[in-house]
Amino acid sequence: MKTIFIISVCFTVIIFSCYNNAHKPKSEQEILSYKEPLVKVNQILVDRDSEKVVSYCNHHNLNLTVSESGLWYKIYHYGNGDSAKTGKVANIFYKIFLLNGKLCYTSDSLGPKSFKIGQGGVESGLEMGILKMREGDKAKFIMPPNLAYGLIGDENKIPARSIIIYDVELIKLTEY
Repeated sequence: MKTIFIISVCFTVIIFSCYNNAHKPKSEQEILSYKEPLVKVNQILVDRDSEKVVSYCNHHNLNLTVSESGLWYKIYHYGNGDSAKTGKVANIFYKIFLLNGKLCYTSDSLGPKSFKIGQGGVESGLEMGILKMREGDKAKFIMPPNLAYGLIGDENKIPARSIIIYDVELIKLTEY
């Protein structure tokens, strides 16, 4: 009986010790040691994505502007309506392609997309691009993964870490 008690106490101490070490807050130095390699890897991925977009633009003779956030865009038809603003509801016609040209989604089959600007729920790159438009404008946006569907894609038609191309027409802006 005494042996069982000693084994139980030892087992409890070992489990408690492992639990405490696993849930012990990391020091700032430990956190930074993980952060630095991740930042370097992320920068390598961002640079590779930019190279792919530059190659695509060169191949298709596209002259796009790149924003500080990494959104590539060009308004190729100018409307004369109101400018998009945060809080307005954007109603758009769209086509979403992969960089290889594969059509993923289109308003032709799914209907126009409507969303409140600044509320999220759509790709961050789409919101950024729409804010550069006004009613009646047509634009092309090329979004790296961090502005589109990220590391996992949409788990349907857009694969993980995909660069996507949006062809967009801002049909109308409405109040929420």
